[in-house]
Formats: sequence, structure tokens, C-alpha cells
Amino acid sequence: MSIPSQGFQSELLAIDISQDAFDNISSILKDKTGICLYEGAERLVVSRLSKFLKPLSFTTFEEYLQHVLSPNGAPELEQMINALTTNTTRFFRERGHFDLLENQIMPHLIEKARNGERVRIWSAACSSGEEVYSIASVILKCLPNAADYDLRILATDIDSDILEEANAGEYRLSALEDVPPGYAEFIFEKEQSGEILKIRPQARDLISFRYLNFMDPWPVSGPFDVIFCRNVTIYMDEATQMRIWAGLEKVLHPDGFLFIGHSERIGPSLSNRLELFGPTAFRRPQAISLNSTSIMEKQNVTSQYT
Repeated sequence: MSIPSQGFQSELLAIDISQDAFDNISSILKDKTGICLYEGAERLVVSRLSKFLKPLSFTTFEEYLQHVLSPNGAPELEQMINALTTNTTRFFRERGHFDLLENQIMPHLIEKARNGERVRIWSAACSSGEEVYSIASVILKCLPNAADYDLRILATDIDSDILEEANAGEYRLSALEDVPPGYAEFIFEKEQSGEILKIRPQARDLISFRYLNFMDPWPVSGPFDVIFCRNVTIYMDEATQMRIWAGLEKVLHPDGFLFIGHSERIGPSLSNRLELFGPTAFRRPQAISLNSTSIMEKQNVTSQYT
């Protein structure tokens, strides 16, 4: 790694990060989140964390690390993890997934709901909420009275700060640029407040926002009819990726569907459990679906997040 022996210096703040401090931060991040910092990420670490040192009267990252790892440093440790977590999203990102949801999956989910069955959808890395509200708009477009049925969406993320933003449901007017024609009316209130768009109560009421760290025990057991887990594993090592995909497969309904990011791969170990039906979109092979449905019905599987 081509980094000066005296450490990397922020161009904005006179704070160096030594190789040892960077390695320790990288190790903490991987242990807590599964995310691996890429070679040359020193600039990113300094730019995102330097602002936290001055309020604590620290002049080195070594002092900062000593504090965040102390018994009293839990709030700053959470703050550090949040700052190093990437949250890149927009409404209807990877539009093809939402087309599949609307055209191929929703007819099945509508039938289940109208038959009095439980329908659950999981946005497993919801970030600031654009993904899950896009999902809600598709549901409301296809089933305007969705709230009358046992149909709910779980939205989780590892970043507690970004979850608060998602839960608030307020976006800049420019967010409309990412929403295809015919969907904005199902997401946003008709009257806007200046430059702020607010999420419609009909969409918001379908969703429960919860904190979830994939590296901890998952407080969910499913089954989920649809799981969106996109662009979560791209900075994780292969073993961590495979553990997450296997965990998602276990809580997926026998007739369920899984969407992942276009740069992600689930690996050969699940090739007999999931099959492609669209770009980075998976479903159960028909034989597994038919054989497993009766088993799932007998198990009465539920989730802590209802």
C-alpha cells in the first residue's frame, strides 16, 4: 500500500492517520459490519471521521480509537460505523427490478392477500428510504387498498442515522426526477412544502423501519415473499457474502423472490435453491417451491418484525 510512513494527512484538517490506526479502523469495520475497506481508502476514512475528533478534544486517530473502544465510547463507535457506511440510493434504482415486481410478482401477491394470506416484503438495506417507498408505490398502484390486507413491508439498515431519515419520509423536490411517470401520486402527498416532498401516509403506513446488522443474529425468521438486498455485499469478502445469501435464502418463502445488486453474485452453493428469472432477480426452482409449500404451512413461521 503506497502510503507515507508519517501517515495520511487531510487536506482540510491537520490530522494524520497512521498505518496502524487505519488498519485498526479497517479491522473494526470488518468485524462490526463485514465491510472491507479497499486499498487506498485512507482519504475516505480521514474525510469522514476527522470531524468527530475536535469535539472530543482529540488530535490523533489513536486517541479517538482508544475512546471509541472504551466502555464509554459506544455512541461514538456507532457514529463511526454510520459515517463509514456508504448510502447511495435513489427512487426506482435498477428500474427493471420494479418492473418485475409489478408485472410478474404482484399478481401472485394480490391473490394471496385477497385470499386472507400473510404477505411480507423485506427491503434489507433500505438506506434513506427511496427503495422501500418505491416498493410501496408499486404495491399501491397495483392494490390501492393494500392496507386492508395482511400485507406489510419491513425496511432495515445498519446505519441508525440514515434510518431516521428514511422514517421521516421527506425528500428534496429533485427526487421527482428519478420517479417514472404514474408513480409519484402513490409516493408523495399532493401538496408539497416548499422544496420538500412528503411521503403519503398510505405508503408510510405499510412500512416498519428497524435497525439490523447482518453480522449480528438476525431478529427475523420470515417467510418473506419478496426480499430486496441490493448492493450490500459488494465490499465484503466472499465468505461473508455467502453467509448473507444463505441467510436470506433461509427466510425466503417457498414461492419467494430475491433481488440483489447488478454487481453481486450469489455463488454456486445456492444454484440448486435459487434460479434466475431476470437480471439479478431470483426465485425458487418450481420443484422446490411445490415440495416446500406444505412444509412451510405446517411450521407456522413468523417474524419478530410484523
